[in-house]
Amino acid sequence: MLFRSAFFAASAIATISTAAIAVDAPTDPQIAHIAYTADSLDIAAGKQALSKSHNKAVRAFAEEMVRDHTTVNDKALALVKELKVTPQDNPTSEGLTKAADAERAKLAKMSGAAFDREYVNNEVAYHKTVNGALEKVLIPSSKNAKLKSLLETGLTLFREHQAHAEQIAKDLK
Repeated sequence: MLFRSAFFAASAIATISTAAIAVDAPTDPQIAHIAYTADSLDIAAGKQALSKSHNKAVRAFAEEMVRDHTTVNDKALALVKELKVTPQDNPTSEGLTKAADAERAKLAKMSGAAFDREYVNNEVAYHKTVNGALEKVLIPSSKNAKLKSLLETGLTLFREHQAHAEQIAKDLK
């Protein structure tokens, strides 16, 4: 299941690389939308885990995802308001949403330890892929210093999320 989840998340985020090649680099409004979308999707996944899981470690992780990603999105909304920028929908954010919707639908049919493993494995894959996109495409493509700084702060936090998810995944085996 880890491989399917990793492929699923990777294919959704791979659109970032494709978009970067197709239009040279995403614009700041597109980057803002991609980042906001990625955070929103992880908030939704965390809320789903909180509604389904009874595992203490998984629930604590899901609470962390909801709290941290909500905080980052609040900062992002304040920044786009300050900069008077309208985030721009794009194929990458649409691909992320489509992939996350399908993953949540799959997880909705699962329960117990199987749900916990799939949720956490997907979180590992999702954070690994998003972190790579931040590092290789979104941060280097950002032209606005404040946006770039917010993305860099997010990357530091999301690397911690990835490590936390990897540890939980190891413990769930």
